[in-house]
Amino acid sequence: MSSWREYTVTNTAAFQKMKSVNQPYPIVIIGAGPIGLAAAAHLVERHQAILVLEAGASAGASIQNWGHIKLFSTWLYNIDAAARRLLETPTEHYAADWDAPTEDRLPTGMELVNDYLKPLAAHPALAPRISYRHRVTNITRIHPNGPGIDKTRSPGRAESLFLVRTSTPEGTTDVLARAVIDASGTWNTPNPVGRSGIDAIGEAEATSAGFITSPLPDPLGTDQKLFAGKTIFVLGAGHSAANTLISLGRLRQQHPNTTILWGLRGPANPVRLYGGGAADELPARGQLGTSLRRFVADGDITVVENVSVAALEAGERLTVNLSDERSFVVDLVVPATGFRPDLKILSELRLDLDQIVEAPLALGPLIDPEFHSCGTVTAHGERILAHPETDFYIVGMKSYGRAPTFLLATGYEQVRSIAASLAGDRMAADRVELQLPETGVCSTDLGGCCDVPAADEPTPSCGAPGTAAESCCGAPLPVSIGFATGTLHGHAELLSEQKS
Repeated sequence: MSSWREYTVTNTAAFQKMKSVNQPYPIVIIGAGPIGLAAAAHLVERHQAILVLEAGASAGASIQNWGHIKLFSTWLYNIDAAARRLLETPTEHYAADWDAPTEDRLPTGMELVNDYLKPLAAHPALAPRISYRHRVTNITRIHPNGPGIDKTRSPGRAESLFLVRTSTPEGTTDVLARAVIDASGTWNTPNPVGRSGIDAIGEAEATSAGFITSPLPDPLGTDQKLFAGKTIFVLGAGHSAANTLISLGRLRQQHPNTTILWGLRGPANPVRLYGGGAADELPARGQLGTSLRRFVADGDITVVENVSVAALEAGERLTVNLSDERSFVVDLVVPATGFRPDLKILSELRLDLDQIVEAPLALGPLIDPEFHSCGTVTAHGERILAHPETDFYIVGMKSYGRAPTFLLATGYEQVRSIAASLAGDRMAADRVELQLPETGVCSTDLGGCCDVPAADEPTPSCGAPGTAAESCCGAPLPVSIGFATGTLHGHAELLSEQKS
Protein backbone atom coordinates (compact mmCIF):
# COMPACT_ATOMS: atom_id res chain seq x y z
CA MET A 1 0.00 0.00 0.00
CA SER A 2 1.37 3.39 -0.97
CA SER A 3 1.92 5.94 1.77
CA TRP A 4 1.70 9.70 1.58
CA ARG A 5 5.50 9.93 1.77
CA GLU A 6 5.76 8.39 -1.70
CA TYR A 7 4.04 11.46 -3.12
CA THR A 8 6.17 14.11 -1.42
CA VAL A 9 8.88 16.12 -3.10
CA THR A 10 11.56 18.22 -1.48
CA ASN A 11 13.80 18.87 -4.49
CA THR A 12 13.99 18.47 -8.26
CA ALA A 13 16.06 15.29 -8.06
CA ALA A 14 13.42 13.57 -5.98
CA PHE A 15 10.75 14.79 -8.38
CA GLN A 16 12.63 13.37 -11.39
CA LYS A 17 13.18 10.06 -9.60
CA MET A 18 9.48 9.69 -8.91
CA LYS A 19 8.69 10.64 -12.48
CA SER A 20 11.19 8.14 -13.93
CA VAL A 21 9.55 5.18 -12.20
CA ASN A 22 6.08 6.28 -13.31
CA GLN A 23 4.88 6.80 -9.76
CA PRO A 24 1.07 7.20 -9.94
CA TYR A 25 0.23 10.54 -8.42
CA PRO A 26 -2.87 10.45 -6.23
CA ILE A 27 -5.99 12.51 -6.09
CA VAL A 28 -5.59 14.53 -2.90
CA ILE A 29 -8.72 15.04 -0.79
CA ILE A 30 -8.54 17.79 1.81
CA GLY A 31 -10.62 16.88 4.86
CA ALA A 32 -11.79 13.61 6.44
CA GLY A 33 -15.31 14.77 7.19
CA PRO A 34 -18.43 13.16 5.67
CA ILE A 35 -17.93 14.66 2.20
CA GLY A 36 -14.18 14.07 2.06
CA LEU A 37 -14.56 10.43 3.12
CA ALA A 38 -17.43 9.96 0.66
CA ALA A 39 -15.15 11.25 -2.10
CA ALA A 40 -12.51 8.77 -0.96
CA ALA A 41 -15.00 5.89 -1.00
CA HIS A 42 -16.19 6.71 -4.53
CA LEU A 43 -12.65 7.07 -5.86
CA VAL A 44 -11.43 3.85 -4.22
CA GLU A 45 -14.45 2.08 -5.68
CA ARG A 46 -13.26 3.32 -9.07
CA HIS A 47 -9.68 2.10 -8.39
CA GLN A 48 -8.17 5.58 -8.20
CA ALA A 49 -5.11 6.37 -6.09
CA ILE A 50 -6.07 8.76 -3.30
CA LEU A 51 -4.57 10.56 -0.34
CA VAL A 52 -6.74 12.20 2.34
CA LEU A 53 -5.14 15.03 4.32
CA GLU A 54 -6.98 15.83 7.56
CA ALA A 55 -5.95 18.73 9.79
CA GLY A 56 -7.55 17.19 12.89
CA ALA A 57 -6.55 14.19 14.95
CA SER A 58 -9.39 11.98 13.71
CA ALA A 59 -12.18 11.71 11.18
CA GLY A 60 -14.94 14.28 11.58
CA ALA A 61 -12.76 16.49 13.78
CA SER A 62 -14.76 19.66 13.12
CA ILE A 63 -18.10 17.93 13.71
CA GLN A 64 -16.95 16.92 17.17
CA ASN A 65 -17.02 20.62 18.09
CA TRP A 66 -20.81 20.58 17.72
CA GLY A 67 -21.46 16.95 18.54
CA HIS A 68 -24.45 17.73 20.78
CA ILE A 69 -26.45 19.22 17.88
CA LYS A 70 -28.91 17.10 15.90
CA LEU A 71 -28.73 17.12 12.13
CA PHE A 72 -31.63 18.36 10.01
CA SER A 73 -32.07 15.08 8.12
CA THR A 74 -32.34 11.43 9.09
CA TRP A 75 -29.68 8.75 8.78
CA LEU A 76 -31.23 7.71 5.45
CA TYR A 77 -29.79 10.85 3.85
CA ASN A 78 -26.57 11.07 5.85
CA ILE A 79 -24.78 7.91 4.66
CA ASP A 80 -23.15 8.02 1.25
CA ALA A 81 -23.97 5.14 -1.12
CA ALA A 82 -20.36 4.21 -1.93
CA ALA A 83 -19.41 4.46 1.74
CA ARG A 84 -22.28 2.17 2.64
CA ARG A 85 -21.19 -0.38 0.03
CA LEU A 86 -17.67 -0.25 1.42
CA LEU A 87 -18.86 -0.77 5.00
CA GLU A 88 -21.33 -3.54 4.16
CA THR A 89 -19.19 -5.62 1.80
CA PRO A 90 -16.96 -8.26 3.44
CA THR A 91 -13.47 -8.81 2.03
CA GLU A 92 -10.47 -10.92 2.89
CA HIS A 93 -9.31 -8.25 5.33
CA TYR A 94 -12.66 -6.84 6.44
CA ALA A 95 -15.49 -8.63 8.25
CA ALA A 96 -18.23 -6.09 7.37
CA ASP A 97 -19.49 -6.09 10.96
CA TRP A 98 -20.64 -2.46 10.83
CA ASP A 99 -24.09 -1.90 12.32
CA ALA A 100 -25.95 0.53 10.08
CA PRO A 101 -27.93 3.12 12.09
CA THR A 102 -31.72 3.14 11.95
CA GLU A 103 -32.63 5.13 8.87
CA ASP A 104 -35.47 7.21 10.32
CA ARG A 105 -33.49 8.60 13.26
CA LEU A 106 -31.98 12.06 13.39
CA PRO A 107 -28.34 11.67 14.49
CA THR A 108 -26.39 14.08 16.59
CA GLY A 109 -23.02 15.24 15.35
CA MET A 110 -21.21 12.80 17.65
CA GLU A 111 -23.41 9.94 16.49
CA LEU A 112 -22.53 10.82 12.91
CA VAL A 113 -18.84 10.64 13.85
CA ASN A 114 -18.90 7.55 16.07
CA ASP A 115 -21.44 5.45 14.20
CA TYR A 116 -20.41 6.28 10.65
CA LEU A 117 -17.31 8.39 10.02
CA LYS A 118 -14.92 6.60 12.37
CA PRO A 119 -15.85 3.10 11.09
CA LEU A 120 -15.54 4.39 7.52
CA ALA A 121 -12.14 5.98 8.15
CA ALA A 122 -10.95 2.76 9.83
CA HIS A 123 -11.90 0.59 6.85
CA PRO A 124 -8.77 -1.11 5.44
CA ALA A 125 -9.47 0.39 2.01
CA LEU A 126 -9.24 3.93 3.41
CA ALA A 127 -7.25 3.90 6.66
CA PRO A 128 -3.76 3.63 5.06
CA ARG A 129 -4.64 6.52 2.75
CA ILE A 130 -5.60 9.03 5.45
CA SER A 131 -3.00 11.25 7.12
CA TYR A 132 -4.15 13.05 10.28
CA ARG A 133 -2.72 16.29 11.68
CA HIS A 134 -1.81 17.26 8.12
CA ARG A 135 -3.03 20.80 7.51
CA VAL A 136 -2.95 22.11 3.94
CA THR A 137 -1.55 25.64 3.84
CA ASN A 138 -1.18 26.28 0.07
CA ILE A 139 -2.01 24.71 -3.27
CA THR A 140 -0.28 25.59 -6.52
CA ARG A 141 0.84 23.82 -9.70
CA ILE A 142 4.14 22.41 -10.85
CA HIS A 143 5.14 21.26 -14.32
CA PRO A 144 6.05 17.59 -14.82
CA ASN A 145 9.62 18.57 -15.79
CA GLY A 146 10.13 20.47 -12.52
CA PRO A 147 9.41 24.21 -12.99
CA GLY A 148 6.75 25.74 -10.79
CA ILE A 149 3.63 27.32 -12.28
CA ASP A 150 2.09 30.25 -10.44
CA LYS A 151 -1.32 31.73 -11.14
CA THR A 152 -0.06 33.84 -14.04
CA ARG A 153 1.51 31.00 -16.04
CA SER A 154 -0.63 29.35 -18.73
CA PRO A 155 1.56 27.10 -20.96
CA GLY A 156 1.14 23.46 -19.99
CA ARG A 157 -1.01 24.34 -17.02
CA ALA A 158 -3.76 21.79 -17.63
CA GLU A 159 -1.20 18.97 -17.88
CA SER A 160 0.72 20.00 -14.77
CA LEU A 161 0.54 18.45 -11.32
CA PHE A 162 -0.71 20.07 -8.15
CA LEU A 163 1.72 20.87 -5.37
CA VAL A 164 -0.08 20.70 -2.02
CA ARG A 165 1.93 22.26 0.78
CA THR A 166 1.12 20.63 4.09
CA SER A 167 2.03 21.34 7.70
CA THR A 168 2.63 18.04 9.51
CA PRO A 169 3.91 16.98 12.94
CA GLU A 170 7.25 16.26 11.25
CA GLY A 171 7.42 19.65 9.53
CA THR A 172 6.37 21.17 6.22
CA THR A 173 5.92 18.81 3.28
CA ASP A 174 5.03 19.28 -0.39
CA VAL A 175 2.66 16.62 -1.72
CA LEU A 176 2.17 16.07 -5.45
CA ALA A 177 -1.25 15.27 -6.86
CA ARG A 178 -2.93 14.81 -10.24
CA ALA A 179 -6.17 16.32 -8.91
CA VAL A 180 -7.36 18.02 -5.71
CA ILE A 181 -10.77 17.91 -4.02
CA ASP A 182 -11.12 20.53 -1.29
CA ALA A 183 -13.62 19.24 1.28
CA SER A 184 -12.16 21.21 4.18
CA GLY A 185 -15.45 22.83 5.22
CA THR A 186 -15.95 26.22 6.85
CA TRP A 187 -16.08 25.50 10.59
CA ASN A 188 -12.74 27.16 11.29
CA THR A 189 -13.68 30.43 9.53
CA PRO A 190 -16.80 31.81 11.22
CA ASN A 191 -18.16 35.20 10.22
CA PRO A 192 -17.11 38.01 12.57
CA VAL A 193 -19.20 39.62 15.28
CA GLY A 194 -18.41 43.05 13.83
CA ARG A 195 -20.53 44.93 11.33
CA SER A 196 -20.26 44.83 7.53
CA GLY A 197 -18.38 41.54 7.39
CA ILE A 198 -15.24 42.60 9.28
CA ASP A 199 -14.08 42.27 12.87
CA ALA A 200 -15.33 44.77 15.40
CA ILE A 201 -12.64 46.90 17.00
CA GLY A 202 -11.30 44.79 19.87
CA GLU A 203 -12.85 41.54 18.59
CA ALA A 204 -9.54 39.69 18.42
CA GLU A 205 -8.71 40.70 21.99
CA ALA A 206 -12.18 39.68 23.20
CA THR A 207 -11.78 36.31 21.55
CA SER A 208 -8.35 35.76 23.10
CA ALA A 209 -9.74 36.70 26.52
CA GLY A 210 -12.44 34.03 26.23
CA PHE A 211 -15.45 36.34 25.97
CA ILE A 212 -16.46 35.02 22.52
CA THR A 213 -17.52 31.37 22.51
CA SER A 214 -17.80 28.69 19.86
CA PRO A 215 -20.58 29.32 17.31
CA LEU A 216 -22.44 26.26 18.68
CA PRO A 217 -21.73 25.88 22.40
CA ASP A 218 -23.39 23.29 24.63
CA PRO A 219 -25.06 25.24 27.48
CA LEU A 220 -26.93 22.20 28.81
CA GLY A 221 -23.90 19.92 28.65
CA THR A 222 -20.17 20.48 28.70
CA ASP A 223 -20.50 24.28 28.76
CA GLN A 224 -23.14 24.52 31.51
CA LYS A 225 -20.77 25.90 34.17
CA LEU A 226 -19.53 28.51 31.72
CA PHE A 227 -23.04 29.80 30.96
CA ALA A 228 -25.06 29.32 34.15
CA GLY A 229 -25.80 32.58 35.94
CA LYS A 230 -24.10 34.71 33.27
CA THR A 231 -25.30 37.43 30.92
CA ILE A 232 -25.05 36.06 27.38
CA PHE A 233 -25.40 37.93 24.09
CA VAL A 234 -26.36 35.60 21.21
CA LEU A 235 -25.87 37.26 17.85
CA GLY A 236 -27.61 35.74 14.81
CA ALA A 237 -31.03 34.74 13.49
CA GLY A 238 -30.48 31.32 11.92
CA HIS A 239 -30.86 27.75 13.15
CA SER A 240 -27.56 27.89 15.02
CA ALA A 241 -28.74 30.88 17.04
CA ALA A 242 -32.11 29.23 17.66
CA ASN A 243 -30.51 26.01 18.92
CA THR A 244 -28.32 27.95 21.35
CA LEU A 245 -31.15 30.23 22.51
CA ILE A 246 -33.47 27.31 23.26
CA SER A 247 -30.72 25.57 25.21
CA LEU A 248 -30.04 28.77 27.12
CA GLY A 249 -33.77 29.20 27.80
CA ARG A 250 -33.86 25.75 29.36
CA LEU A 251 -30.70 26.54 31.29
CA ARG A 252 -32.37 29.66 32.67
CA GLN A 253 -35.23 27.52 34.00
CA GLN A 254 -32.60 25.77 36.15
CA HIS A 255 -30.56 28.93 36.85
CA PRO A 256 -32.95 31.94 36.90
CA ASN A 257 -30.10 34.42 37.35
CA THR A 258 -29.00 33.70 33.78
CA THR A 259 -29.69 36.64 31.43
CA ILE A 260 -30.14 36.03 27.70
CA LEU A 261 -29.91 38.78 25.09
CA TRP A 262 -30.74 37.92 21.48
CA GLY A 263 -29.07 40.32 19.08
CA LEU A 264 -30.58 40.71 15.59
CA ARG A 265 -28.82 42.61 12.82
CA GLY A 266 -32.17 43.91 11.60
CA PRO A 267 -35.71 44.41 12.95
CA ALA A 268 -37.54 41.55 14.67
CA ASN A 269 -39.74 40.10 11.94
CA PRO A 270 -41.82 37.38 13.66
CA VAL A 271 -42.38 35.35 10.50
CA ARG A 272 -38.68 35.33 9.69
CA LEU A 273 -37.65 34.57 13.27
CA TYR A 274 -40.26 32.02 14.31
CA GLY A 275 -41.91 30.80 11.15
CA GLY A 276 -45.63 30.11 11.11
CA GLY A 277 -45.85 27.24 13.57
CA ALA A 278 -47.86 24.36 12.15
CA ALA A 279 -48.64 26.45 9.05
CA ASP A 280 -45.01 27.31 8.34
CA GLU A 281 -43.74 26.57 4.85
CA LEU A 282 -40.74 25.04 6.63
CA PRO A 283 -42.29 22.80 9.31
CA ALA A 284 -38.90 22.20 10.93
CA ARG A 285 -38.52 25.94 11.39
CA GLY A 286 -42.04 25.99 12.76
CA GLN A 287 -41.13 23.50 15.48
CA LEU A 288 -38.00 25.38 16.36
CA GLY A 289 -39.68 28.76 16.20
CA THR A 290 -42.56 27.77 18.47
CA SER A 291 -40.21 26.94 21.32
CA LEU A 292 -38.18 30.07 20.72
CA ARG A 293 -41.28 32.30 20.61
CA ARG A 294 -42.43 30.90 23.95
CA PHE A 295 -39.14 31.78 25.65
CA VAL A 296 -39.29 35.32 24.28
CA ALA A 297 -42.96 35.76 25.27
CA ASP A 298 -42.22 34.54 28.81
CA GLY A 299 -39.39 37.04 29.20
CA ASP A 300 -36.62 34.45 29.36
CA ILE A 301 -35.00 35.91 26.24
CA THR A 302 -34.75 39.64 25.52
CA VAL A 303 -34.64 40.59 21.83
CA VAL A 304 -32.27 43.40 20.84
CA GLU A 305 -33.01 44.72 17.34
CA ASN A 306 -30.81 46.44 14.76
CA VAL A 307 -27.53 45.29 16.26
CA SER A 308 -24.43 46.58 14.50
CA VAL A 309 -21.39 45.86 16.66
CA ALA A 310 -18.77 48.58 16.29
CA ALA A 311 -16.39 47.74 19.15
CA LEU A 312 -15.78 45.29 21.98
CA GLU A 313 -14.00 46.34 25.17
CA ALA A 314 -12.60 43.51 27.26
CA GLY A 315 -12.15 44.04 30.99
CA GLU A 316 -13.51 42.08 33.92
CA ARG A 317 -16.58 41.75 31.70
CA LEU A 318 -17.15 42.57 28.03
CA THR A 319 -18.70 45.83 26.86
CA VAL A 320 -20.47 45.53 23.50
CA ASN A 321 -20.66 48.92 21.80
CA LEU A 322 -23.13 49.31 18.94
CA SER A 323 -22.85 51.81 16.10
CA ASP A 324 -25.95 53.70 17.33
CA GLU A 325 -24.20 54.36 20.67
CA ARG A 326 -26.10 51.71 22.64
CA SER A 327 -23.90 49.46 24.76
CA PHE A 328 -24.31 46.27 26.81
CA VAL A 329 -22.11 44.74 29.47
CA VAL A 330 -22.11 40.96 29.14
CA ASP A 331 -20.11 37.93 30.19
CA LEU A 332 -20.20 36.00 26.92
CA VAL A 333 -20.99 36.54 23.23
CA VAL A 334 -22.15 33.60 21.10
CA PRO A 335 -21.29 34.38 17.44
CA ALA A 336 -24.06 32.50 15.60
CA THR A 337 -23.23 34.61 12.57
CA GLY A 338 -22.57 31.91 9.99
CA PHE A 339 -19.38 30.88 8.23
CA ARG A 340 -17.35 31.69 5.15
CA PRO A 341 -14.85 29.70 3.07
CA ASP A 342 -11.10 30.03 3.66
CA LEU A 343 -9.83 30.91 0.20
CA LYS A 344 -6.31 31.94 1.23
CA ILE A 345 -4.85 28.49 0.58
CA LEU A 346 -6.22 28.67 -2.98
CA SER A 347 -4.70 32.02 -3.93
CA GLU A 348 -2.41 30.53 -6.64
CA LEU A 349 -5.25 28.67 -8.36
CA ARG A 350 -7.57 29.98 -11.05
CA LEU A 351 -11.05 29.94 -9.55
CA ASP A 352 -14.35 31.06 -10.99
CA LEU A 353 -16.36 32.18 -7.95
CA ASP A 354 -19.70 33.88 -7.57
CA GLN A 355 -19.09 37.39 -6.29
CA ILE A 356 -21.96 37.28 -3.81
CA VAL A 357 -21.72 33.95 -1.94
CA GLU A 358 -18.16 32.90 -2.98
CA ALA A 359 -19.36 29.56 -4.32
CA PRO A 360 -18.41 28.16 -7.75
CA LEU A 361 -19.91 30.57 -10.28
CA ALA A 362 -22.58 28.26 -11.69
CA LEU A 363 -23.64 27.18 -8.20
CA GLY A 364 -23.94 30.64 -6.67
CA PRO A 365 -27.39 31.58 -7.95
CA LEU A 366 -28.76 28.17 -6.99
CA ILE A 367 -27.91 28.58 -3.30
CA ASP A 368 -28.10 32.31 -2.55
CA PRO A 369 -29.70 32.37 0.94
CA GLU A 370 -31.68 35.47 0.00
CA PHE A 371 -33.83 33.23 -2.19
CA HIS A 372 -33.17 29.60 -1.23
CA SER A 373 -33.35 27.21 1.70
CA CYS A 374 -31.69 23.80 1.62
CA GLY A 375 -34.95 22.44 0.25
CA THR A 376 -34.79 24.54 -2.92
CA VAL A 377 -31.32 23.57 -4.14
CA THR A 378 -31.29 20.97 -6.88
CA ALA A 379 -28.70 18.21 -7.12
CA HIS A 380 -25.59 19.26 -9.01
CA GLY A 381 -22.38 17.61 -10.07
CA GLU A 382 -18.97 18.02 -11.68
CA ARG A 383 -19.86 20.48 -14.43
CA ILE A 384 -21.46 22.95 -11.99
CA LEU A 385 -18.48 22.67 -9.61
CA ALA A 386 -15.67 22.88 -12.18
CA HIS A 387 -13.22 25.79 -12.22
CA PRO A 388 -10.81 27.07 -14.88
CA GLU A 389 -8.19 25.20 -12.84
CA THR A 390 -8.44 21.76 -14.43
CA ASP A 391 -9.08 18.88 -11.99
CA PHE A 392 -9.55 21.10 -8.95
CA TYR A 393 -12.87 21.09 -7.08
CA ILE A 394 -14.35 22.65 -3.95
CA VAL A 395 -17.06 20.41 -2.49
CA GLY A 396 -19.27 20.09 0.55
CA MET A 397 -20.02 23.01 2.86
CA LYS A 398 -17.10 24.98 1.45
CA SER A 399 -18.60 24.77 -2.04
CA TYR A 400 -21.59 26.73 -0.71
CA GLY A 401 -19.34 29.66 0.17
CA ARG A 402 -21.24 31.92 2.56
CA ALA A 403 -24.60 30.22 2.00
CA PRO A 404 -25.67 28.32 5.14
CA THR A 405 -28.15 25.68 4.00
CA PHE A 406 -26.07 22.68 2.96
CA LEU A 407 -27.30 19.06 2.99
CA LEU A 408 -24.94 16.08 3.26
CA ALA A 409 -26.95 14.23 0.61
CA THR A 410 -26.25 17.04 -1.85
CA GLY A 411 -22.53 16.85 -1.06
CA TYR A 412 -22.51 13.10 -1.62
CA GLU A 413 -23.92 13.64 -5.09
CA GLN A 414 -21.26 16.27 -5.74
CA VAL A 415 -18.38 13.88 -5.05
CA ARG A 416 -20.02 10.92 -6.80
CA SER A 417 -20.13 12.96 -9.99
CA ILE A 418 -16.59 14.31 -9.55
CA ALA A 419 -15.19 10.84 -8.88
CA ALA A 420 -16.83 9.58 -12.07
CA SER A 421 -15.32 12.45 -14.05
CA LEU A 422 -11.81 11.92 -12.64
CA ALA A 423 -12.09 8.23 -13.48
CA GLY A 424 -13.01 9.10 -17.08
CA ASP A 425 -16.69 8.13 -16.87
CA ARG A 426 -18.32 11.20 -18.40
CA MET A 427 -21.74 9.60 -18.71
CA ALA A 428 -21.90 8.81 -14.98
CA ALA A 429 -20.53 12.24 -14.12
CA ASP A 430 -23.33 13.97 -16.02
CA ARG A 431 -26.07 11.71 -14.69
CA VAL A 432 -27.98 13.00 -11.64
CA GLU A 433 -28.38 10.15 -9.19
CA LEU A 434 -29.69 12.03 -6.18
CA GLN A 435 -33.47 11.78 -6.06
CA LEU A 436 -34.77 13.52 -2.98
CA PRO A 437 -38.42 12.78 -2.16
CA GLU A 438 -40.87 15.43 -3.21
CA THR A 439 -41.20 16.54 0.40
CA GLY A 440 -37.43 17.01 0.73
CA VAL A 441 -35.13 16.22 3.63
CA CYS A 442 -34.55 19.54 5.37
CA SER A 443 -36.07 18.57 8.70
CA THR A 444 -35.21 18.37 12.36
CA ASP A 445 -36.72 17.39 15.67
CA LEU A 446 -34.06 19.49 17.46
CA GLY A 447 -34.38 17.26 20.49
CA GLY A 448 -37.51 18.90 21.87
CA CYS A 449 -41.21 19.59 21.58
CA CYS A 450 -43.36 22.39 20.29
CA ASP A 451 -44.14 23.83 23.69
CA VAL A 452 -41.50 24.45 26.29
CA PRO A 453 -42.45 22.90 29.66
CA ALA A 454 -42.44 24.92 32.83
CA ALA A 455 -39.36 24.66 35.00
CA ASP A 456 -40.98 22.07 37.27
CA GLU A 457 -42.41 19.94 34.46
CA PRO A 458 -40.60 17.14 32.63
CA THR A 459 -39.99 17.52 28.94
CA PRO A 460 -42.65 15.37 27.24
CA SER A 461 -41.68 12.73 24.74
CA CYS A 462 -43.96 11.22 22.12
CA GLY A 463 -41.72 8.51 20.76
CA ALA A 464 -38.65 6.47 21.42
CA PRO A 465 -35.69 8.67 22.38
CA GLY A 466 -33.72 9.76 19.37
CA THR A 467 -36.37 8.90 16.80
CA ALA A 468 -38.06 11.36 14.50
CA ALA A 469 -41.28 10.78 16.46
CA GLU A 470 -39.65 11.88 19.70
CA SER A 471 -40.89 15.43 19.25
CA CYS A 472 -44.42 15.96 20.56
CA CYS A 473 -45.10 17.82 17.32
CA GLY A 474 -44.98 14.46 15.59
CA ALA A 475 -42.40 13.36 13.06
CA PRO A 476 -40.60 16.37 11.59
CA LEU A 477 -42.02 17.15 8.19
CA PRO A 478 -39.44 18.01 5.55
CA VAL A 479 -39.73 20.92 3.17
CA SER A 480 -40.60 20.73 -0.48
CA ILE A 481 -37.98 20.71 -3.20
CA GLY A 482 -38.46 23.55 -5.64
CA PHE A 483 -36.64 25.98 -7.88
CA ALA A 484 -36.65 29.67 -7.03
CA THR A 485 -36.13 32.04 -9.91
CA GLY A 486 -33.08 33.72 -8.42
CA THR A 487 -33.22 36.52 -10.98
CA LEU A 488 -32.35 39.10 -8.33
CA HIS A 489 -29.03 37.34 -7.87
CA GLY A 490 -28.06 38.49 -11.33
CA HIS A 491 -27.97 35.12 -13.07
CA ALA A 492 -31.42 34.81 -14.62
CA GLU A 493 -30.08 33.42 -17.90
CA LEU A 494 -28.01 30.75 -16.15
CA LEU A 495 -30.97 29.63 -14.05
CA SER A 496 -33.19 29.47 -17.10
CA GLU A 497 -30.61 27.23 -18.76
CA GLN A 498 -30.38 25.01 -15.66
CA LYS A 499 -34.15 24.66 -15.43
CA SER A 500 -34.41 23.55 -19.04
